[in-house]
Amino acid sequence: MNLVDSCGWLEYLADGPNAGFFAPAIEDVDDLLVPTLCILEVFKRILQQRGEDAALQAVALMQQGQVIDLDSGTAVTAAKIGYETKLPMADAVIVATARIHDAVIWTQDSDLKDVEGVKYVKKR
Repeated sequence: MNLVDSCGWLEYLADGPNAGFFAPAIEDVDDLLVPTLCILEVFKRILQQRGEDAALQAVALMQQGQVIDLDSGTAVTAAKIGYETKLPMADAVIVATARIHDAVIWTQDSDLKDVEGVKYVKKR
């Protein structure tokens, strides 16, 4: 399974320099997990930059994968991960979600580059 971090979605949707890195994970919708936290972050950023119609289109694309809600078990696991690793809350939720679902995290977030189970590309 694959989980693309919010920054990866934004890079892909903007056709940025690293879009090709994220394309295999995003386009393989049968193996794609999409945390609701990523939907929140992507919707908010695109809403700010391009408006509600573009943000809704992005969410529709994201929902082609398997949407994973933030439940209490994941929240507790994320809190433990955040405490142990000093990762910010959103990153800890992403890591917890990926670990619970045996998924690889795809990101260009340097906070996650040394986390086990992460495919990282430096932001260009």
